[in-house]
This record gives sequence, structure tokens and C-alpha cells, in this order.
Amino acid sequence: MLEGVLLKPSMVTPGAQSGTKADAATIADYTLRALKKVVPPAVPGIMFLSGGQSEVEATLNLNAMNQTPNPWHISFSYARALQNTTLKTWAGKDDNKVAAQAKLLQRASANSKAQLGKYDPATADEDASALEGMYVKDYSY
Repeated sequence: MLEGVLLKPSMVTPGAQSGTKADAATIADYTLRALKKVVPPAVPGIMFLSGGQSEVEATLNLNAMNQTPNPWHISFSYARALQNTTLKTWAGKDDNKVAAQAKLLQRASANSKAQLGKYDPATADEDASALEGMYVKDYSY
């Protein structure tokens, strides 16, 4: 029953150690072309992982994929790309809790807009930490 499936893939991005950067439109194009070849329209949603991208990269790429109609709902299932700035802001200190919650709300709002194709980086007030890539070579769980 494909109608009960949600996929959680990574986006098609250049290898982290390749030294190559691709813009959001290119990543969206390659990712959607690959998915359209193998994922039937009966699948209701594709929820992307951030895969070591920075918070902003993951948001921009998600937004780019939602600039054109898709046969599925394209959204996010990020962990690090929602939590990185939040955890750095909190730093385990109760005094930072409200500021950290504000950062989490900011990231969630940005990705909520991106899954509708309505994220505008020109109006987003992004922290420098949101631009940091989160790839860790040889990381294992």
C-alpha cells in the first residue's frame, strides 16, 4: 500500500569531500529527477534528511524543490538542521533556554515556509552558525 508510505531520503548533493558546491536549483533538479524516475505518485510524501548540510543549505534546497508542482508532498525530517543553532545557543544553561527556544522556532518556521516554496532568505535573519556545514568525516552511529 504505497499510499501509506513516507520516504526519508537524502538530497542529491555533491560529495562532502569533493570540493564542489552546487546551488539550490541544481540540487533540486537532480534530486527531483532521480525521484521522479523511481517513486510513484501514489506515495504521498517525501520527507528529506539534512545529510550534513548546513541549516540554511537544507532550507534553501527544500525551498527550491517546492518551486514547481510535484506529485508528492515535499517536506523535511531534519534533526541536526533544526537543532544545531538551538543547541549551541542553549549550551546546557538554563539562562539560555528562552533564546534557544526562539532559535528552534526560527528554524522550524524557515523550513515550514520552505516546504511550501515560500522561504525568502532575503527576509530571514540567519545566525552565522546556521551557515555551518555539519558533515563529520567517518561519523558512525
